[in-house]
Amino acid sequence: MTSAVRQVAIVGGGTAGWLSACMLAARRPDLQITLVESPDIPTIGVGEGTWPTMRDTLATIGIAESEFLACCDASFKQGSRFDGWVTGGQSDSYLHPFTPPPAGNMRDLLAAWQAQESPSDFAAAMTPQAAACADDLAPRQRAMPDYAGALNYGYHLDAGKFAALLTRHGTTRLGVTLRSATVLGVDGAANGDVAALRLDDGSTLTADLFIDCTGHAALLIGGHCGSEWTDLSHISFNDRALALQVPVQPGSAIAAQTVGTAHQAGWLWDIALPARRGIGCVYASRFMSDADAEEILFGYVAKHLPHADLSALTPRKLSFKTGHRARFWQGNCLAIGLSAGFIEPLEASAIVLIELSLRALTENFPASRAAMDLHGERFNALFRYRWERITEFLKLHYVLSRREEPYWLAQRDPATVPLRLAQNLALWRDQPPSAWDFPQVDEIFSAASQHYVLYGMGYPVPPASGAASDAARAQLAEVRERARVLRAGLPSNRAYLDAARAQAA
Repeated sequence: MTSAVRQVAIVGGGTAGWLSACMLAARRPDLQITLVESPDIPTIGVGEGTWPTMRDTLATIGIAESEFLACCDASFKQGSRFDGWVTGGQSDSYLHPFTPPPAGNMRDLLAAWQAQESPSDFAAAMTPQAAACADDLAPRQRAMPDYAGALNYGYHLDAGKFAALLTRHGTTRLGVTLRSATVLGVDGAANGDVAALRLDDGSTLTADLFIDCTGHAALLIGGHCGSEWTDLSHISFNDRALALQVPVQPGSAIAAQTVGTAHQAGWLWDIALPARRGIGCVYASRFMSDADAEEILFGYVAKHLPHADLSALTPRKLSFKTGHRARFWQGNCLAIGLSAGFIEPLEASAIVLIELSLRALTENFPASRAAMDLHGERFNALFRYRWERITEFLKLHYVLSRREEPYWLAQRDPATVPLRLAQNLALWRDQPPSAWDFPQVDEIFSAASQHYVLYGMGYPVPPASGAASDAARAQLAEVRERARVLRAGLPSNRAYLDAARAQAA
């Protein structure tokens, strides 16, 4: 119980497993890290959007940005645009960008925004990133150092190619040991810990700490440790998705943001990469049949990519439960990725939860088994908080809608709205969201994110205490000037990425 933690076994590959292996190997070179990956179990592989945190993650594990972009068919992501979420009308669109509004008093900024002679939408008034997104611009110039930008940004990527890059990097550069095998069983210790894994090659694998990256199977945290499932389907209704990968024509524009388009019983994602678009239809099976969802998906592709050969496209069907484990860390087992939980990919929270889990682990790594239970209690409390905030923020997108289809009416039923969200919405009629509402370090969705959704969807602006100040007016004028400068100085995503790929070839 008091022996030092030296050996870590990671069960499962994919983004969660290989990010875990690479991050631990890079930040804790004293550890012996073994990853067990079954050649017979495919990974989910549809998470294609990251947050800006990925830049720091890639830099930490030692992957150059140019290598990442080339190997993962990646592009830049500067936020998410939501079409049709308020009323479903033609002009119904708003942006949740990665760059926050100007620093200062939000009530004053709101007053200045509403006092503008030429009204603009909230995001366009508050950040020049809205202009970059509207024009499909890259957030950086190629001469900038890796991971630096004129605007905050994350990435769109090919999840399968990303896992392959991490595999090569982890095994050839960071010293991670790969065991290609299937786990047949788990041997338990007297105290309930995982003692060893029994593999199909006849061997066993022991370790001091086991990381469960087995996806929805949750082989260790659920199967062995018995951590209960916290069901969130009464709040988040969507439980299915159909996914397509659609080739694009050379030279076509590459969008700077994920586009989420609402439909009568869910929404569609549209993620632009240099060579293809990842397009999917998310829906709730109790409100929509698979056949109707497929019709909506192909209708969207036909409208937005008229060159696409629909007969050559076969959707991949995904069914999922919404919720998370009651305990993410139990004994000497920690769940990361889908084994810890899943909620619809509306704001790309899956990969950032992996990153935040690894940051919490590596910066608070247990020195011995004796310390693990204390670390586990702290980790569990933190990530229960984070899951609650994610659930509330995603629900916010539905609660503010004014669509009238049965699905959307059910989403607004007060019985489905988390109490804390309902209370916040009442407070936010009197005052804008602030750090008082979101006091944690590394909040999943800060007050700035709440601002973009609230006022993008037309939530009432709190009463102003007076006329807009000259300082707030000047800040919004600076945003407009910065947008003009960036439009003149930044390349398009297509120009940037085509030049980068040509150089890498």
